[in-house]
Amino acid sequence: MRITDTSDLWWKSAVIYCVDIKTFLDWNDDGVGDFEGLAHRMDYLHELGVTCLWLMPFYPSPNRDDGYDISDFYSVDPRLGDLGDAVEVIRTARDRGMRVIIDLVVNHTSVKHPWFVASRSSKTNKYRDFYVWRDSPPKHSEPVSFPGEETSVWQLDKKTNQYYLHSFYKEQPDLNVVNPKVRDEMVKIMGFWLELGISGFRVDAVPFILDTEGVLPEEGVLDHPLDFLRSLREFLGRRSGEGMLLGEVNLPHKDQLRYFGGDDADGLTMQFDFIAMENMYLSLARSDARPLARALKARPPLPVEAQWANFVRNHDELTLDKLSESERQEVFDAFGPEENMRAYNRGIVRRLPTMLGGDPRRIRMVYSLLFSLPGTPVLFYGEELGMGENLNIGGRMSVRTPMQWAPTRNGGFSNAPASRLVAPIPDDGYSPEHINASEQRHDPDSLLHFVRKLIERNRASVEIGWGDLEILEHPVPAVLAHAVSGAEGRMIALHNFGSNPATVDLELRDTVDGTILVDLLVEGTVAVGPRGAVQLLLDGYGCRWLRVLDPGDKRLG
Repeated sequence: MRITDTSDLWWKSAVIYCVDIKTFLDWNDDGVGDFEGLAHRMDYLHELGVTCLWLMPFYPSPNRDDGYDISDFYSVDPRLGDLGDAVEVIRTARDRGMRVIIDLVVNHTSVKHPWFVASRSSKTNKYRDFYVWRDSPPKHSEPVSFPGEETSVWQLDKKTNQYYLHSFYKEQPDLNVVNPKVRDEMVKIMGFWLELGISGFRVDAVPFILDTEGVLPEEGVLDHPLDFLRSLREFLGRRSGEGMLLGEVNLPHKDQLRYFGGDDADGLTMQFDFIAMENMYLSLARSDARPLARALKARPPLPVEAQWANFVRNHDELTLDKLSESERQEVFDAFGPEENMRAYNRGIVRRLPTMLGGDPRRIRMVYSLLFSLPGTPVLFYGEELGMGENLNIGGRMSVRTPMQWAPTRNGGFSNAPASRLVAPIPDDGYSPEHINASEQRHDPDSLLHFVRKLIERNRASVEIGWGDLEILEHPVPAVLAHAVSGAEGRMIALHNFGSNPATVDLELRDTVDGTILVDLLVEGTVAVGPRGAVQLLLDGYGCRWLRVLDPGDKRLG
């Protein structure tokens, strides 16, 4: 598939903001955030510069896995509102220039979903083949996703005396993607929400959806599982000219290329770059930019119709599984030294500010990096404020605390008694008394204002979303220097992972006499010398964005 009209590729220059509705704002004061609360904070998100909202699961659910165990794909958790409220949020976002994408969770359902309830009623039920059943587990089955919480990916159903497959919790039986009726249902789910005005999907656990290993040979398997992904993309294109699929694919880059659809780019639209994220934390732990530089250099080039999604923190544990064991231990020692700060032997359950000891220089440097890397930046709610986590909750839920709006009761999230809140609020140095949106909105030196500026500069630098990356060579190990060049121009960014000031000498290619570099985060310009020579100074943990302007260039500095 080739897209010639690039005006439809809005997501290449988007700023995505991930919202968990139940922890964002409680408008009816029952202790749970709701759609109405989100609608009343749309102006805040517009001021921040967000152009796309990603809504985490808001469907009816028993909440064994924080809403990812879905019991009805076509409705709304009644605690959060109803379908009318969901449509109103989508409309309100559109009015402010923001698109909305939602989680597409089709690897599994809840055990409470009517399909599974029917499937376990008898071996001959018409929904039996919606799931994967066995008389006994295979001798060599996949490892569990949540070690310490599950011991097997197969669970005995005593009613029918067979085992069902569950890649995650036993309360989340896997759907059988080989069954054409299941695939038809997945398409119907997409079609339903597209009709209500959403602009795409964040596709959960993509490799698990396409894994047919649990299906017996005689049942038939998909000859090419990725063809199913292509069919979803094709359906999306037919139903919506602007639709996108943002995939969670935590695999090596070479495997991610397959999920993009290869040269034809007819698979996922965007994918999170887990490799770059993990190596960024290794660079932070070492005060050495070279691990991240190597990871970015190793990014395979993508067709124009595909894109990397960059992130600092997501809503799960900070997975480090693509690092070597010794590298992972380095990051654990630096940012998760205590056992309750880790999960599943592979990740950390803290937010960035607490991992960096609250150092505002390092925190700002990391977010500057996020918005300057080629690709699409993704923020998790509260990152723009520097929110922390609550380790007393435990596990990956530690980072999913209520949004901190004000230095008042419950952080302005809700007027309900604290005991009724959907999750407890941090009560340490990252509590609402210290970290909140209300005070930061009026403080020009706050992290919130800094992130606003980064978003503004990112939106004004089209090459970040559309251009090509070049890692600039120099002899200072602590500093990452990179350039992004596109049809609209070129920008250079430098980020110091070390605490000491640094002087960086660069030789810029394709410059002419009179070329200047204009600072985009502070006032100032730097003249480029003969043969592109330029010397740039950085504070400890400093960051600089510079627009390359040749004589006669009409871009604003």
